Amino acid sequence: MKIRDIILIGVVLAIAVSSFVLVELFKQDGSYVIVTLGEGENRHEIARYSLSKDGEYSLNGGTNVLKIEGGKAWMIEANCPQNDPQSCTKHSKISRVNESIACLPNNLVVTVYGDDMGENNPDIVLG
Repeated sequence: MKIRDIILIGVVLAIAVSSFVLVELFKQDGSYVIVTLGEGENRHEIARYSLSKDGEYSLNGGTNVLKIEGGKAWMIEANCPQNDPQSCTKHSKISRVNESIACLPNNLVVTVYGDDMGENNPDIVLG
């Protein structure tokens, strides 16, 4: 390996590490979650919950149970088909803006939003 190769690798690593650090520094804590149901153009909002209020919420007629506690949200129950490993219940807790949990068999998505997001954000389609 030549010295130029080592310098190039060092520069690429420095850029990657600094990019990761910058992204982590500017992540925003969320204020609420929006639960959507459906596919494609038929996706629509079915619930909106504050991350500051602890509780358990039955979603989509009981197919999923969302838990909110300590400013974080996670899925504690799902009645997915047996061939699905219930990945939504194994997903880590979410609390930062734009983090999501998706339960694909039930067409359910839980996404975190901040105070300045939601209906006034043109990039977000709520249905």
